[in-house]
Amino acid sequence: MSDIVPIDAADPLALAKAVGGAMFGRDQASQTLGVTILDIGPGYATLSMTVRPDMLNGHQTCHGGFLFALADSAFAFACNSRNEATVAAGCNIEYLRPVPVGTLLTATAMERSLAGRSGVYDVTLTDPEAGVVALFRGKSARVKGDVLNASNP
Repeated sequence: MSDIVPIDAADPLALAKAVGGAMFGRDQASQTLGVTILDIGPGYATLSMTVRPDMLNGHQTCHGGFLFALADSAFAFACNSRNEATVAAGCNIEYLRPVPVGTLLTATAMERSLAGRSGVYDVTLTDPEAGVVALFRGKSARVKGDVLNASNP
């Protein structure tokens, strides 16, 4: 079955929302983590995730890998929002505060630079009680194809 979705490419916000919906429908990792898309537009995305008991490390705080996964998902939705298939070329994260179970985390990804096939995106992870808990920076690389009519695996 084809993923071809008719959308007005002249409406960047509608395009970004269609891309986000298509990507999320195929994103088993984000779905399994309980991620929710709160907002998406050209070059940005805001996602949320509640820290579950199975996400805790030996210190009984959220394992850094789950924080990274949430940030990486926000990065992916932001850098693919223009319907040009894009992947991570590199990324890093700074963990600033521990995150307890039950915390509703928000990851906000913002495009900082887009030139040619490369982009730079900053993602801020926040906890409503503690504020900023992690900072992530991702570098993107555009590859062949698009998201909505993807024949990409």
